[in-house]
Amino acid sequence: MNSRQRGTLAAIFETPTRADIDWDDVVSLLSGLGAEVSEGRGSRVRVALNGIRAVFHRPHPRKVTDKGAVKSVREFLVQAGVTP
Repeated sequence: MNSRQRGTLAAIFETPTRADIDWDDVVSLLSGLGAEVSEGRGSRVRVALNGIRAVFHRPHPRKVTDKGAVKSVREFLVQAGVTP
């Protein structure tokens, strides 16, 4: 992981939950952690990491995640054994 990805990881685990994290930064973090990221139908993005699978929806029209998406990514990372 590079320093930007570490910053994104820290931002995902911040309290209160942030709603200003760029989706591209989240995807970069997941890739940096070794996750398998693939495009699904429409705005779906499939992710597999450490045997845990999830499907997220790419935000649109803005490229910034909302609080619900950040919470979902956080829960996925915890299940996959990733913490800051």
